[in-house]
Amino acid sequence: MKSIVKTLLITAFLLTTTALLQAQNPPHPNNGVAPSTGGNTPVGSGAPIGSGTLLLIGLAGLYGGKKAYNYRKRLET
Repeated sequence: MKSIVKTLLITAFLLTTTALLQAQNPPHPNNGVAPSTGGNTPVGSGAPIGSGTLLLIGLAGLYGGKKAYNYRKRLET
């Protein structure tokens, strides 16, 4: 009986805390300023991500090439 009560209390506590803890709304993209006509900047300030993607693909290729080279070298010995 004690284990059932303990389980129910823990379950009720977890359900109550998750229901009461709500995240706040994210800030507006314009540093909290309401948008005006034509002055709404994009979220992230238009940061380019193309060069980061190319860098990630290049590093993944180098890593794969090194693994293939090590595997081939291991087979030769």
